[in-house]
Amino acid sequence: MPVRSDDPAEPQRPFRVDVQLHDLLVRSPRTPLLPAARQPLTLPVPVYPSHPELLSRPDPGCIPERREWTAPLIYRAMRGWLFPYLRSRLAPGDFHPIVAYLFTEWKCNLDCHYCWAFDNRVKGMTEDVARRAIDWLHDSGCRVLALMGGEPLLRPQFVHKVVYYAASKGFWIYVPTNGRLLRPEVIDRLGDAGVAVFNLAVDAVEEKPGLPKALNPIRRHFDHLVKRQYRYGYAVFLNINVCRNNLEDVRELTEIARQNCIATDYHLNETPMIEPEHFDHPTGNVTFIRPEDWPQVDGLVDWLIGKNRSGYKMVNSVQRLNDMRDFMRGKLQEWSCRAGHNNVIVRVDGTLAPCFPMYSATYDWGFVGNHRFEKAQLQEMKKGCEPHCFSTLNHNLAYCYDAMRVVKWMARQAARGFQGASGSFE
Repeated sequence: MPVRSDDPAEPQRPFRVDVQLHDLLVRSPRTPLLPAARQPLTLPVPVYPSHPELLSRPDPGCIPERREWTAPLIYRAMRGWLFPYLRSRLAPGDFHPIVAYLFTEWKCNLDCHYCWAFDNRVKGMTEDVARRAIDWLHDSGCRVLALMGGEPLLRPQFVHKVVYYAASKGFWIYVPTNGRLLRPEVIDRLGDAGVAVFNLAVDAVEEKPGLPKALNPIRRHFDHLVKRQYRYGYAVFLNINVCRNNLEDVRELTEIARQNCIATDYHLNETPMIEPEHFDHPTGNVTFIRPEDWPQVDGLVDWLIGKNRSGYKMVNSVQRLNDMRDFMRGKLQEWSCRAGHNNVIVRVDGTLAPCFPMYSATYDWGFVGNHRFEKAQLQEMKKGCEPHCFSTLNHNLAYCYDAMRVVKWMARQAARGFQGASGSFE
């Protein structure tokens, strides 16, 4: 989905924001690095199994139609999301992170042709940076930690340490993965350590040109992941990127998720917001949505909205699914993004950014222990970047900052005994 210029004579840009904002973000002096510690910190060695009583719990013979959440798991979710949200509404100041994205890797084992979110030249996060980041985030009131990449499971032992330590400090932990390295023993160790959600990123049932994230090559891992959620108490959802060459796969993956009683999350294929030097597929990309694809994408959006309203579990709201039409046509409006206020990026080197699309920016937003987010700078930047961004999580965060919406949603959950809801967050 390349950026279109109003001037037909002007060449298409390999980034989405306007040139002035782009130059500010990528030509600013690079953020100073996180100062070295006198004595580098380490992460504790995980005890496995931490919960030996779970080893004897049998897997379900079939997927239950309704999942029962125990009181400790309900409390874990409230401690991760609700309590920090309430704190952010009551405490003074503008920086109250609810969600932190900890980029433990910037490398990946796959090359999805739409993806600019990896660079195999970059070394992964050290234990020192990870521990300092988790401690600082904890002190800042954050309790949701999303491990990010690249592919986080390139170093499964490191991820096990991160999850074990963060869970011991009360974090609700989210692990995304393409599933190729999600072996059964890795699932068991991370589940035992305290992972709350696995985000399984798949774009097709079988591999397609430019789309190696497929379900069938990891079907054994997927089946084990789905079964073991009832033992360890985590949840699973499929993260699907809508491309020009996988529209039928999106429908099939949605039905597979439904059959396995797990949720789905949809993203519309997008070019980089700012230009990363390492992106290998900026032009001639078989996955990018083109104007001639809009009618087919509109039809898919209608189908997804119908499934959402019929009770399929989706991270996306009906409103956000509808917004896909405007987004791919370049007509998305401002939506009160909370990046830099209630969510934060921690890069592999410990420097900070407000959101995922800004990972490659050199603008100085500080580093772990010393953030430099300024309300005025973020507001001015978002005038240029919000219309070009389609972050589901950030949109859900923005949606929450209307108190009545949260009150109504919490009332619905309470009426169900906090046992989960069909549809999505609306």
